Amino acid sequence: MRAELVLDCKNEHGEGIFWNHLDNRLWWTDIEGRMIHSYDPKSKLYNAVNTGDRVCCFAPRERGGFIVAFDNRVSLFDLEKGQTQKILDFQPENSETRLNDGRTDRNGCFVVGGMNEVTGASNSIVIRINEDLTFSTIIKNISCANSTCFSSDGATMFFADTPEQEIVAYDYNQKTGSLTGKRLLASFKDEPGLPDGSCVDSEGGVWNAEWEGRRVVRVSPDGVIDQVIDVPVWKPTCCTFGGPELDTLYITTSRLMSDEKILKQEPTSGGLFAVKPGFRGVKDTPFAG
Repeated sequence: MRAELVLDCKNEHGEGIFWNHLDNRLWWTDIEGRMIHSYDPKSKLYNAVNTGDRVCCFAPRERGGFIVAFDNRVSLFDLEKGQTQKILDFQPENSETRLNDGRTDRNGCFVVGGMNEVTGASNSIVIRINEDLTFSTIIKNISCANSTCFSSDGATMFFADTPEQEIVAYDYNQKTGSLTGKRLLASFKDEPGLPDGSCVDSEGGVWNAEWEGRRVVRVSPDGVIDQVIDVPVWKPTCCTFGGPELDTLYITTSRLMSDEKILKQEPTSGGLFAVKPGFRGVKDTPFAG
């Protein structure tokens, strides 16, 4: 099965895509392009807004606007008014780390993790931001946080520290955010790419975009890669189920660190792709704060 181009938007580093049921649009970020993008599959209306700073991931708020993980801080963001309210500075003591990947849990808390973009050292963290805007660290010693998503009942959190080449599962305490029972879901050591952004389907599968792997794969609940979606560019980054029925898988891609030869061969790198894989997604919960 092969994903097809939806938008030739040529993102420098498209990431963090999600379906917002509050406005029936896809939203994603171009981290290095410093833009937030949105797309309505029904009307085909596409929009891009310059954010000034790098937006690494974000999620809609129930009260309107978004919670946004910029590279060095997390803020509430009213896109229409251009107003922000800072919640926290991320690892201000470490100039090498930035925020990277995150998603809301089923109760509307925002779970987001960082990466060391200078040396790759395992000295970043994953935090959870609660409805009352308090926050806590839930994972330490991370090199590159990715694949954050939650089972439909909210009791399991899936996660990848990308250089480890595996997706793991945790028992997730939805009241406190504490993680126990860490276990391997799937190894990617024999895969062509590295585990990047993920989402879940209604049957318990985890869909993962393989960075530099030209594919998105489904990992079944028992840890078997049982579906492969070919993507016609080198660097898929993230995926989400969207559309009114949550039956279309949308995939962001990147042009980052690709030379002219690759971009000439794959001119739609950085585009938005889609496929109907025969599964349906699970509606995300907006941030409750």
